[in-house]
Amino acid sequence: MSTNETWDHEVDFVVVGSGCGGLTAALAARKGGLETLIVEKASVYGGTTALSGGGIWIPNNPTLRREGLADSRQDVRRYLDAVVGDRVPSANIDAFIDHGPAMMEFLESTGPHLRFQWCTDYSDYHPEKPGGRARGRSVEPLPFDLKLLGDDEKLLRPAALATPAGLYITSKEFVKLNMVMRTWAGRRAALATGWRAVKSVLLRRHMETLGQALIGRLRLAVKEAGVPLWLDSPMRELVTDDTGAVRGLLVRKGGTDVRIRARRGVLLASGGFEQSTQMRKQYLREGGKDNYSAGSVDNTGDGIVAGEKVGAALDLMDDAWWMPSFRRPDGIMHVLVSERSIPRSIIVDQSGRRFTNEAAPYVTFVHEQIAGRHDPVWFVFDGKAKNRYQFGGVMPGQKFPQSWFESGLMHRADSIEQLATDIGVPPSQLSETVSRFNGFARSGRDADFGRGDSAYDNYYGDPTLPSPTMDVIDSGPFYAVRMQVGDLGTKGGLAYNEHAQVLRADGSVVDGLYATGNTASAVMGNDYAGAGATIGPAMVFGYIGARHAAAG
Repeated sequence: MSTNETWDHEVDFVVVGSGCGGLTAALAARKGGLETLIVEKASVYGGTTALSGGGIWIPNNPTLRREGLADSRQDVRRYLDAVVGDRVPSANIDAFIDHGPAMMEFLESTGPHLRFQWCTDYSDYHPEKPGGRARGRSVEPLPFDLKLLGDDEKLLRPAALATPAGLYITSKEFVKLNMVMRTWAGRRAALATGWRAVKSVLLRRHMETLGQALIGRLRLAVKEAGVPLWLDSPMRELVTDDTGAVRGLLVRKGGTDVRIRARRGVLLASGGFEQSTQMRKQYLREGGKDNYSAGSVDNTGDGIVAGEKVGAALDLMDDAWWMPSFRRPDGIMHVLVSERSIPRSIIVDQSGRRFTNEAAPYVTFVHEQIAGRHDPVWFVFDGKAKNRYQFGGVMPGQKFPQSWFESGLMHRADSIEQLATDIGVPPSQLSETVSRFNGFARSGRDADFGRGDSAYDNYYGDPTLPSPTMDVIDSGPFYAVRMQVGDLGTKGGLAYNEHAQVLRADGSVVDGLYATGNTASAVMGNDYAGAGATIGPAMVFGYIGARHAAAG
Protein backbone atom coordinates (compact mmCIF):
# COMPACT_ATOMS: atom_id res chain seq x y z
CA MET A 1 0.00 0.00 0.00
CA SER A 2 1.26 3.48 -0.87
CA THR A 3 1.07 6.68 1.16
CA ASN A 4 -1.41 8.41 -1.15
CA GLU A 5 -4.09 8.55 1.53
CA THR A 6 -4.54 10.35 4.82
CA TRP A 7 -3.40 8.92 8.16
CA ASP A 8 -5.79 7.99 10.97
CA HIS A 9 -3.13 7.97 13.68
CA GLU A 10 0.45 9.23 13.90
CA VAL A 11 3.36 8.31 16.17
CA ASP A 12 7.14 8.20 15.85
CA PHE A 13 7.68 4.47 16.15
CA VAL A 14 5.42 1.42 15.90
CA VAL A 15 6.33 -2.00 17.28
CA VAL A 16 4.39 -4.97 15.91
CA GLY A 17 4.32 -7.73 18.53
CA SER A 18 4.48 -7.86 22.33
CA GLY A 19 7.01 -10.57 23.12
CA CYS A 20 10.39 -9.84 24.71
CA GLY A 21 11.85 -8.28 21.55
CA GLY A 22 8.89 -5.99 20.94
CA LEU A 23 8.57 -4.84 24.55
CA THR A 24 12.31 -4.18 24.84
CA ALA A 25 12.23 -2.19 21.61
CA ALA A 26 9.23 -0.16 22.76
CA LEU A 27 10.90 0.67 26.05
CA ALA A 28 14.15 1.69 24.34
CA ALA A 29 12.29 3.81 21.79
CA ARG A 30 10.28 5.61 24.45
CA LYS A 31 13.36 6.25 26.60
CA GLY A 32 15.01 7.55 23.44
CA GLY A 33 12.35 10.23 23.14
CA LEU A 34 10.08 8.60 20.56
CA GLU A 35 6.31 8.55 20.79
CA THR A 36 5.81 4.82 20.56
CA LEU A 37 2.91 2.43 20.00
CA ILE A 38 2.76 -1.38 20.29
CA VAL A 39 0.19 -3.26 18.20
CA GLU A 40 -0.55 -6.91 18.96
CA LYS A 41 -2.55 -9.34 16.86
CA ALA A 42 -3.72 -11.50 19.77
CA SER A 43 -6.16 -10.69 22.56
CA VAL A 44 -3.30 -11.28 25.03
CA TYR A 45 0.27 -9.97 25.14
CA GLY A 46 3.56 -11.81 25.62
CA GLY A 47 3.91 -13.94 22.50
CA THR A 48 5.96 -17.11 22.69
CA THR A 49 8.16 -15.51 25.37
CA ALA A 50 5.30 -15.87 27.84
CA LEU A 51 5.28 -19.62 27.16
CA SER A 52 9.04 -20.00 27.43
CA GLY A 53 11.59 -20.63 30.16
CA GLY A 54 12.48 -16.94 30.07
CA GLY A 55 16.23 -17.55 29.89
CA ILE A 56 18.46 -14.85 28.38
CA TRP A 57 21.82 -15.70 26.81
CA ILE A 58 23.89 -12.52 26.68
CA PRO A 59 27.58 -12.85 27.53
CA ASN A 60 29.21 -10.33 29.87
CA ASN A 61 25.90 -8.90 31.08
CA PRO A 62 25.86 -7.06 34.43
CA THR A 63 24.26 -9.96 36.33
CA LEU A 64 27.08 -12.27 35.29
CA ARG A 65 29.72 -9.65 36.06
CA ARG A 66 28.36 -9.29 39.59
CA GLU A 67 28.83 -13.06 39.96
CA GLY A 68 32.48 -12.73 38.93
CA LEU A 69 31.78 -14.23 35.49
CA ALA A 70 33.03 -11.43 33.27
CA ASP A 71 33.92 -12.42 29.72
CA SER A 72 36.60 -11.29 27.35
CA ARG A 73 35.17 -10.18 24.03
CA GLN A 74 37.69 -12.44 22.32
CA ASP A 75 36.31 -15.54 24.08
CA VAL A 76 32.73 -14.67 23.21
CA ARG A 77 33.62 -14.09 19.58
CA ARG A 78 35.63 -17.32 19.41
CA TYR A 79 32.67 -19.23 20.79
CA LEU A 80 30.13 -17.72 18.42
CA ASP A 81 32.49 -18.24 15.50
CA ALA A 82 32.70 -21.91 16.48
CA VAL A 83 28.94 -22.30 16.95
CA VAL A 84 27.55 -20.07 14.19
CA GLY A 85 30.38 -20.19 11.68
CA ASP A 86 30.00 -18.00 8.59
CA ARG A 87 26.26 -18.59 8.24
CA VAL A 88 25.45 -15.12 9.64
CA PRO A 89 26.93 -11.73 8.70
CA SER A 90 29.93 -10.99 10.89
CA ALA A 91 28.68 -7.47 11.61
CA ASN A 92 25.47 -8.87 13.12
CA ILE A 93 27.41 -11.11 15.47
CA ASP A 94 29.56 -8.15 16.48
CA ALA A 95 26.44 -6.06 17.13
CA PHE A 96 24.99 -8.76 19.39
CA ILE A 97 28.23 -9.10 21.36
CA ASP A 98 28.80 -5.35 21.73
CA HIS A 99 25.24 -4.18 22.44
CA GLY A 100 24.04 -7.09 24.58
CA PRO A 101 25.59 -5.95 27.87
CA ALA A 102 24.50 -2.34 27.19
CA MET A 103 20.92 -3.50 26.60
CA MET A 104 20.85 -5.30 29.96
CA GLU A 105 22.37 -2.27 31.68
CA PHE A 106 19.69 -0.13 30.06
CA LEU A 107 16.92 -2.39 31.36
CA GLU A 108 18.29 -2.25 34.89
CA SER A 109 18.52 1.55 34.66
CA THR A 110 14.82 1.97 33.83
CA GLY A 111 13.68 1.25 37.38
CA PRO A 112 13.30 -1.53 39.94
CA HIS A 113 11.24 -3.93 37.85
CA LEU A 114 13.85 -5.45 35.54
CA ARG A 115 16.05 -7.64 37.71
CA PHE A 116 17.75 -10.93 36.88
CA GLN A 117 19.73 -13.82 38.35
CA TRP A 118 22.36 -16.19 37.05
CA CYS A 119 21.14 -19.68 36.08
CA THR A 120 23.89 -21.25 38.16
CA ASP A 121 26.15 -23.52 36.13
CA TYR A 122 23.65 -23.92 33.28
CA SER A 123 26.31 -24.78 30.73
CA ASP A 124 26.60 -23.22 27.30
CA TYR A 125 25.22 -25.71 24.82
CA HIS A 126 28.65 -26.39 23.31
CA PRO A 127 31.07 -25.72 26.19
CA GLU A 128 33.77 -27.88 24.64
CA LYS A 129 34.10 -25.51 21.67
CA PRO A 130 36.64 -22.64 21.78
CA GLY A 131 35.37 -19.93 24.11
CA GLY A 132 32.59 -22.11 25.51
CA ARG A 133 31.80 -22.04 29.21
CA ALA A 134 30.76 -25.01 31.30
CA ARG A 135 29.38 -22.64 33.94
CA GLY A 136 27.22 -20.95 31.34
CA ARG A 137 26.19 -17.42 30.43
CA SER A 138 22.43 -17.63 30.95
CA VAL A 139 20.36 -15.46 33.26
CA GLU A 140 16.65 -15.40 34.08
CA PRO A 141 14.20 -12.90 35.58
CA LEU A 142 13.64 -12.89 39.31
CA PRO A 143 10.19 -14.10 40.43
CA PHE A 144 7.55 -11.45 39.84
CA ASP A 145 4.19 -10.69 41.45
CA LEU A 146 1.72 -10.36 38.58
CA LYS A 147 -0.66 -8.43 40.81
CA LEU A 148 1.59 -5.42 40.21
CA LEU A 149 0.21 -5.35 36.67
CA GLY A 150 -3.29 -4.51 37.86
CA ASP A 151 -5.87 -5.06 35.13
CA ASP A 152 -3.12 -6.07 32.71
CA GLU A 153 -2.51 -9.30 34.65
CA LYS A 154 -5.51 -11.02 33.05
CA LEU A 155 -4.30 -9.96 29.59
CA LEU A 156 -0.95 -11.77 29.89
CA ARG A 157 -0.77 -14.87 27.71
CA PRO A 158 -1.18 -17.84 30.11
CA ALA A 159 1.61 -20.34 30.58
CA ALA A 160 1.22 -23.60 28.68
CA LEU A 161 0.87 -25.58 31.91
CA ALA A 162 -0.86 -24.24 35.02
CA THR A 163 0.91 -24.72 38.36
CA PRO A 164 -0.73 -25.29 41.76
CA ALA A 165 -1.80 -22.17 43.62
CA GLY A 166 1.15 -20.27 45.01
CA LEU A 167 3.81 -22.56 43.55
CA TYR A 168 6.54 -20.95 41.47
CA ILE A 169 9.88 -22.38 40.41
CA THR A 170 12.84 -20.73 38.72
CA SER A 171 15.07 -22.42 36.18
CA LYS A 172 17.96 -22.62 38.64
CA GLU A 173 15.64 -24.30 41.19
CA PHE A 174 14.18 -26.79 38.72
CA VAL A 175 17.47 -28.55 38.16
CA LYS A 176 17.61 -29.28 41.91
CA LEU A 177 13.93 -30.21 42.20
CA ASN A 178 14.39 -32.62 39.33
CA MET A 179 16.57 -34.66 41.71
CA VAL A 180 14.14 -34.57 44.64
CA MET A 181 14.31 -38.37 44.97
CA ARG A 182 18.09 -38.48 44.65
CA THR A 183 19.81 -35.59 46.48
CA TRP A 184 19.47 -33.60 49.67
CA ALA A 185 19.73 -30.42 47.59
CA GLY A 186 16.61 -31.56 45.75
CA ARG A 187 14.74 -32.24 48.98
CA ARG A 188 15.74 -28.89 50.45
CA ALA A 189 14.59 -27.16 47.26
CA ALA A 190 11.24 -28.97 47.50
CA LEU A 191 10.76 -27.83 51.09
CA ALA A 192 11.75 -24.27 50.23
CA THR A 193 9.41 -23.99 47.26
CA GLY A 194 6.58 -25.61 49.24
CA TRP A 195 6.93 -23.13 52.09
CA ARG A 196 7.21 -20.28 49.61
CA ALA A 197 3.97 -21.38 47.96
CA VAL A 198 2.14 -21.32 51.29
CA LYS A 199 3.54 -17.87 52.03
CA SER A 200 2.51 -16.61 48.60
CA VAL A 201 -1.07 -17.80 49.11
CA LEU A 202 -1.27 -16.28 52.60
CA LEU A 203 0.02 -12.94 51.31
CA ARG A 204 -2.31 -13.17 48.27
CA ARG A 205 0.52 -12.78 45.81
CA HIS A 206 0.41 -14.03 42.23
CA MET A 207 4.05 -14.94 41.86
CA GLU A 208 5.40 -16.19 38.53
CA THR A 209 8.79 -17.10 37.11
CA LEU A 210 10.33 -17.96 33.73
CA GLY A 211 8.77 -16.34 30.63
CA GLN A 212 5.74 -15.15 32.58
CA ALA A 213 8.01 -13.16 34.90
CA LEU A 214 10.07 -11.73 32.04
CA ILE A 215 7.01 -10.51 30.15
CA GLY A 216 5.37 -9.27 33.34
CA ARG A 217 8.42 -7.23 34.26
CA LEU A 218 8.82 -5.81 30.75
CA ARG A 219 5.09 -5.02 30.48
CA LEU A 220 5.12 -3.09 33.75
CA ALA A 221 8.19 -1.10 32.69
CA VAL A 222 6.62 -0.28 29.31
CA LYS A 223 3.34 0.67 30.95
CA GLU A 224 5.03 3.00 33.40
CA ALA A 225 6.97 4.55 30.50
CA GLY A 226 3.62 5.52 28.97
CA VAL A 227 3.68 3.31 25.86
CA PRO A 228 0.17 2.26 24.74
CA LEU A 229 -0.48 -1.35 23.74
CA TRP A 230 -3.30 -2.16 21.32
CA LEU A 231 -4.49 -5.75 21.61
CA ASP A 232 -6.68 -7.46 19.01
CA SER A 233 -4.99 -5.23 16.43
CA PRO A 234 -3.41 -7.33 13.67
CA MET A 235 -1.20 -5.66 11.09
CA ARG A 236 -2.78 -5.95 7.64
CA GLU A 237 0.14 -4.56 5.62
CA LEU A 238 2.99 -2.07 5.60
CA VAL A 239 2.57 1.32 3.93
CA THR A 240 5.36 2.54 1.66
CA ASP A 241 6.08 5.69 -0.30
CA ASP A 242 7.15 5.99 -3.93
CA THR A 243 10.77 5.18 -3.05
CA GLY A 244 9.84 1.91 -1.33
CA ALA A 245 10.49 3.27 2.15
CA VAL A 246 8.13 2.15 4.92
CA ARG A 247 6.17 5.11 6.29
CA GLY A 248 3.56 3.32 8.37
CA LEU A 249 1.18 0.40 8.46
CA LEU A 250 -2.44 -0.63 8.20
CA VAL A 251 -3.92 -2.19 11.35
CA ARG A 252 -7.32 -3.76 11.90
CA LYS A 253 -8.69 -2.44 15.20
CA GLY A 254 -12.23 -2.74 16.50
CA GLY A 255 -13.46 -3.95 13.13
CA THR A 256 -12.01 -0.92 11.34
CA ASP A 257 -8.86 -0.45 9.26
CA VAL A 258 -6.59 2.14 10.87
CA ARG A 259 -3.75 3.74 8.88
CA ILE A 260 -0.90 4.55 11.26
CA ARG A 261 1.95 6.82 10.29
CA ALA A 262 5.30 5.89 11.86
CA ARG A 263 7.56 8.91 11.42
CA ARG A 264 10.75 7.09 12.53
CA GLY A 265 9.93 3.56 11.50
CA VAL A 266 8.19 0.25 12.13
CA LEU A 267 9.81 -2.63 13.99
CA LEU A 268 8.45 -6.11 13.27
CA ALA A 269 8.61 -8.45 16.26
CA SER A 270 5.59 -10.59 15.53
CA GLY A 271 7.16 -14.03 15.82
CA GLY A 272 7.89 -16.73 13.29
CA PHE A 273 5.73 -18.88 11.03
CA GLU A 274 5.57 -22.06 13.10
CA GLN A 275 1.75 -22.10 13.19
CA SER A 276 1.29 -21.56 9.45
CA THR A 277 0.65 -24.89 7.75
CA GLN A 278 1.26 -23.37 4.33
CA MET A 279 4.59 -21.78 5.27
CA ARG A 280 5.81 -24.90 7.08
CA LYS A 281 5.11 -26.98 3.99
CA GLN A 282 6.74 -24.40 1.74
CA TYR A 283 9.91 -23.70 3.69
CA LEU A 284 10.83 -26.22 6.41
CA ARG A 285 12.97 -29.23 5.64
CA GLU A 286 11.55 -32.74 5.27
CA GLY A 287 10.95 -34.28 8.66
CA GLY A 288 9.98 -30.95 10.23
CA LYS A 289 7.02 -29.85 8.15
CA ASP A 290 4.33 -31.28 10.44
CA ASN A 291 3.27 -28.95 13.22
CA TYR A 292 4.32 -30.04 16.69
CA SER A 293 5.26 -26.53 17.76
CA ALA A 294 5.24 -25.13 21.29
CA GLY A 295 5.21 -21.59 19.89
CA SER A 296 2.34 -19.14 20.22
CA VAL A 297 -0.75 -20.15 18.25
CA ASP A 298 -0.78 -16.66 16.74
CA ASN A 299 2.62 -16.98 15.06
CA THR A 300 1.61 -17.43 11.44
CA GLY A 301 4.39 -15.47 9.73
CA ASP A 302 2.50 -12.17 9.35
CA GLY A 303 5.57 -9.97 9.78
CA ILE A 304 7.68 -12.08 7.44
CA VAL A 305 5.01 -12.00 4.73
CA ALA A 306 4.50 -8.24 5.13
CA GLY A 307 8.24 -7.60 4.95
CA GLU A 308 8.67 -9.73 1.86
CA LYS A 309 5.85 -7.84 0.13
CA VAL A 310 7.81 -4.58 0.45
CA GLY A 311 10.99 -6.14 -0.92
CA ALA A 312 12.71 -7.75 2.06
CA ALA A 313 15.03 -10.72 1.56
CA LEU A 314 14.54 -13.91 3.59
CA ASP A 315 17.12 -16.19 5.16
CA LEU A 316 17.32 -19.46 7.14
CA MET A 317 13.74 -20.29 6.20
CA ASP A 318 14.31 -24.06 6.25
CA ASP A 319 15.34 -24.18 9.91
CA ALA A 320 13.72 -23.88 13.33
CA TRP A 321 14.49 -23.85 17.03
CA TRP A 322 13.91 -27.58 17.02
CA MET A 323 12.88 -29.43 20.16
CA PRO A 324 12.24 -33.15 20.78
CA SER A 325 8.64 -33.23 21.95
CA PHE A 326 5.46 -35.20 22.38
CA ARG A 327 1.84 -34.12 22.17
CA ARG A 328 -0.34 -35.16 25.08
CA PRO A 329 -3.83 -36.47 24.34
CA ASP A 330 -5.25 -33.13 25.56
CA GLY A 331 -3.32 -31.38 22.76
CA ILE A 332 -0.64 -29.78 24.94
CA MET A 333 2.91 -30.04 23.60
CA HIS A 334 5.54 -31.19 26.09
CA VAL A 335 9.16 -30.40 25.28
CA LEU A 336 11.82 -32.90 26.31
CA VAL A 337 14.76 -31.03 27.82
CA SER A 338 15.79 -32.51 31.18
CA GLU A 339 14.28 -35.91 30.38
CA ARG A 340 16.88 -36.68 27.72
CA SER A 341 19.54 -36.82 30.46
CA ILE A 342 17.63 -39.45 32.48
CA PRO A 343 20.35 -42.06 33.15
CA ARG A 344 18.24 -45.21 32.67
CA SER A 345 16.97 -44.24 29.23
CA ILE A 346 17.78 -44.32 25.55
CA ILE A 347 16.15 -43.02 22.39
CA VAL A 348 15.83 -45.36 19.42
CA ASP A 349 14.49 -45.14 15.88
CA GLN A 350 12.38 -47.49 13.82
CA SER A 351 15.25 -49.98 13.63
CA GLY A 352 15.55 -50.24 17.41
CA ARG A 353 18.96 -48.56 17.38
CA ARG A 354 20.28 -45.39 18.96
CA PHE A 355 21.27 -42.75 16.42
CA THR A 356 22.83 -39.88 18.41
CA ASN A 357 23.71 -38.59 21.88
CA GLU A 358 20.31 -38.37 23.57
CA ALA A 359 21.46 -35.68 26.02
CA ALA A 360 22.81 -33.35 23.32
CA PRO A 361 21.39 -29.81 22.91
CA TYR A 362 17.88 -30.09 21.51
CA VAL A 363 18.54 -28.38 18.17
CA THR A 364 21.55 -30.64 17.65
CA PHE A 365 19.49 -33.72 18.50
CA VAL A 366 16.73 -32.90 16.03
CA HIS A 367 19.15 -31.92 13.28
CA GLU A 368 20.62 -35.43 13.62
CA GLN A 369 17.15 -36.96 13.67
CA ILE A 370 15.99 -35.14 10.54
CA ALA A 371 19.23 -35.67 8.62
CA GLY A 372 19.13 -39.41 9.27
CA ARG A 373 15.38 -39.68 8.60
CA HIS A 374 14.87 -41.37 11.95
CA ASP A 375 11.10 -41.79 12.27
CA PRO A 376 9.31 -42.97 14.31
CA VAL A 377 11.45 -42.30 17.38
CA TRP A 378 10.86 -43.81 20.82
CA PHE A 379 12.04 -42.72 24.27
CA VAL A 380 12.70 -45.93 26.23
CA PHE A 381 13.24 -46.07 30.00
CA ASP A 382 12.80 -48.45 32.91
CA GLY A 383 10.83 -48.63 36.15
CA LYS A 384 13.64 -47.27 38.32
CA ALA A 385 13.89 -44.22 36.05
CA LYS A 386 10.14 -43.72 36.50
CA ASN A 387 10.52 -43.87 40.28
CA ARG A 388 13.55 -41.56 40.42
CA TYR A 389 13.00 -38.77 37.88
CA GLN A 390 10.18 -36.65 36.50
CA PHE A 391 9.07 -37.34 32.96
CA GLY A 392 6.68 -35.18 30.98
CA GLY A 393 5.66 -33.26 34.09
CA VAL A 394 4.78 -36.49 35.94
CA MET A 395 6.74 -36.66 39.17
CA PRO A 396 8.18 -39.79 40.80
CA GLY A 397 5.40 -41.52 42.70
CA GLN A 398 2.71 -40.22 40.38
CA LYS A 399 1.07 -42.50 37.85
CA PHE A 400 1.22 -41.73 34.17
CA PRO A 401 -2.23 -40.70 32.93
CA GLN A 402 -4.21 -43.63 31.57
CA SER A 403 -5.01 -41.55 28.49
CA TRP A 404 -1.33 -41.67 27.53
CA PHE A 405 -1.56 -45.46 27.19
CA GLU A 406 -5.01 -45.50 25.63
CA SER A 407 -3.95 -43.03 22.94
CA GLY A 408 -0.82 -44.99 22.00
CA LEU A 409 1.49 -42.19 23.16
CA MET A 410 3.02 -44.43 25.83
CA HIS A 411 3.54 -48.19 26.06
CA ARG A 412 4.44 -50.32 29.08
CA ALA A 413 5.70 -53.92 29.17
CA ASP A 414 7.38 -56.32 31.56
CA SER A 415 10.29 -57.03 29.20
CA ILE A 416 12.30 -55.15 26.62
CA GLU A 417 11.34 -57.72 24.00
CA GLN A 418 7.62 -57.28 24.63
CA LEU A 419 8.02 -53.50 24.62
CA ALA A 420 9.75 -53.74 21.24
CA THR A 421 6.90 -55.82 19.85
CA ASP A 422 4.35 -53.33 21.16
CA ILE A 423 6.03 -50.35 19.46
CA GLY A 424 6.87 -52.15 16.23
CA VAL A 425 10.66 -52.37 16.38
CA PRO A 426 12.71 -55.60 16.08
CA PRO A 427 12.82 -57.20 19.57
CA SER A 428 16.28 -58.71 19.10
CA GLN A 429 17.70 -55.38 17.98
CA LEU A 430 16.21 -53.35 20.84
CA SER A 431 17.48 -55.97 23.30
CA GLU A 432 20.96 -55.73 21.76
CA THR A 433 20.83 -51.90 21.87
CA VAL A 434 19.90 -51.91 25.56
CA SER A 435 22.62 -54.46 26.32
CA ARG A 436 25.24 -52.38 24.53
CA PHE A 437 24.16 -49.19 26.31
CA ASN A 438 24.26 -50.98 29.66
CA GLY A 439 27.86 -51.90 28.94
CA PHE A 440 28.66 -48.24 28.34
CA ALA A 441 26.87 -47.30 31.56
CA ARG A 442 28.99 -49.77 33.54
CA SER A 443 32.23 -48.58 31.94
CA GLY A 444 31.31 -44.90 32.27
CA ARG A 445 31.87 -44.04 28.60
CA ASP A 446 29.48 -43.99 25.64
CA ALA A 447 31.76 -45.27 22.90
CA ASP A 448 29.10 -44.76 20.23
CA PHE A 449 27.94 -41.16 20.69
CA GLY A 450 29.84 -39.62 23.61
CA ARG A 451 26.83 -39.14 25.88
CA GLY A 452 27.99 -37.45 29.05
CA ASP A 453 31.24 -36.12 27.59
CA SER A 454 29.93 -32.53 27.55
CA ALA A 455 29.14 -30.48 30.63
CA TYR A 456 25.84 -29.63 28.97
CA ASP A 457 24.84 -33.31 28.85
CA ASN A 458 25.37 -33.64 32.59
CA TYR A 459 23.58 -30.47 33.73
CA TYR A 460 20.27 -32.33 34.09
CA GLY A 461 21.92 -35.65 34.95
CA ASP A 462 22.01 -37.46 38.29
CA PRO A 463 25.00 -36.20 40.31
CA THR A 464 24.89 -39.26 42.59
CA LEU A 465 26.04 -41.51 39.74
CA PRO A 466 29.60 -41.94 38.44
CA SER A 467 28.25 -41.09 34.97
CA PRO A 468 25.38 -38.63 35.56
CA THR A 469 23.58 -39.40 32.29
CA MET A 470 24.11 -43.17 32.15
CA ASP A 471 22.91 -46.09 34.23
CA VAL A 472 21.82 -49.59 33.31
CA ILE A 473 18.30 -50.16 31.95
CA ASP A 474 17.36 -53.37 33.76
CA SER A 475 14.38 -52.84 36.04
CA GLY A 476 10.86 -53.47 34.77
CA PRO A 477 8.32 -52.42 33.89
CA PHE A 478 9.75 -50.79 30.79
CA TYR A 479 8.23 -47.75 29.07
CA ALA A 480 8.34 -46.24 25.59
CA VAL A 481 7.01 -42.84 24.51
CA ARG A 482 6.50 -41.80 20.89
CA MET A 483 8.50 -38.63 20.22
CA GLN A 484 7.95 -35.99 17.54
CA VAL A 485 10.07 -33.37 15.82
CA GLY A 486 8.81 -30.31 17.67
CA ASP A 487 10.01 -26.74 17.82
CA LEU A 488 9.97 -23.61 19.95
CA GLY A 489 9.50 -21.46 16.85
CA THR A 490 11.07 -20.99 13.44
CA LYS A 491 14.55 -19.57 12.79
CA GLY A 492 14.01 -18.10 9.34
CA GLY A 493 12.84 -14.59 8.62
CA LEU A 494 13.76 -11.18 7.26
CA ALA A 495 17.38 -10.41 6.49
CA TYR A 496 18.78 -7.43 8.42
CA ASN A 497 21.98 -5.56 9.18
CA GLU A 498 23.82 -4.64 12.38
CA HIS A 499 21.30 -1.83 13.02
CA ALA A 500 18.34 -4.27 12.79
CA GLN A 501 17.34 -2.58 9.51
CA VAL A 502 15.62 -4.95 7.10
CA LEU A 503 17.52 -5.63 3.86
CA ARG A 504 16.63 -6.41 0.26
CA ALA A 505 18.29 -9.22 -1.66
CA ASP A 506 20.84 -6.75 -3.10
CA GLY A 507 21.87 -5.68 0.41
CA SER A 508 20.14 -2.29 0.28
CA VAL A 509 18.11 -1.13 3.28
CA VAL A 510 14.31 -1.05 3.31
CA ASP A 511 14.18 2.41 4.83
CA GLY A 512 11.93 2.73 7.87
CA LEU A 513 11.68 -1.02 8.56
CA TYR A 514 13.33 -2.95 11.39
CA ALA A 515 12.98 -6.54 12.59
CA THR A 516 13.90 -8.70 15.56
CA GLY A 517 13.08 -12.03 17.20
CA ASN A 518 11.76 -14.86 15.07
CA THR A 519 10.45 -12.40 12.49
CA ALA A 520 14.13 -11.88 11.63
CA SER A 521 16.58 -14.59 10.59
CA ALA A 522 18.43 -15.94 13.63
CA VAL A 523 21.79 -14.43 14.53
CA MET A 524 22.60 -17.89 15.91
CA GLY A 525 22.44 -19.32 12.38
CA ASN A 526 21.62 -23.01 12.35
CA ASP A 527 22.76 -23.64 15.91
CA TYR A 528 22.09 -22.61 19.51
CA ALA A 529 24.71 -21.08 21.81
CA GLY A 530 23.01 -21.58 25.16
CA ALA A 531 19.78 -21.36 27.14
CA GLY A 532 18.09 -18.11 26.13
CA ALA A 533 19.81 -17.69 22.77
CA THR A 534 16.43 -16.99 21.20
CA ILE A 535 15.27 -14.45 23.77
CA GLY A 536 18.63 -12.70 24.26
CA PRO A 537 19.17 -11.73 20.61
CA ALA A 538 15.48 -10.76 20.23
CA MET A 539 15.88 -8.25 23.03
CA VAL A 540 19.26 -7.01 21.81
CA PHE A 541 18.20 -6.33 18.22
CA GLY A 542 14.93 -4.78 19.40
CA TYR A 543 17.04 -2.40 21.50
CA ILE A 544 19.44 -1.75 18.60
CA GLY A 545 16.64 -1.01 16.14
CA ALA A 546 14.83 1.35 18.49
CA ARG A 547 18.00 3.28 19.28
CA HIS A 548 18.85 3.56 15.58
CA ALA A 549 15.38 4.93 14.85
CA ALA A 550 15.66 7.40 17.73
CA ALA A 551 19.05 8.61 16.51
CA GLY A 552 17.79 9.09 12.96
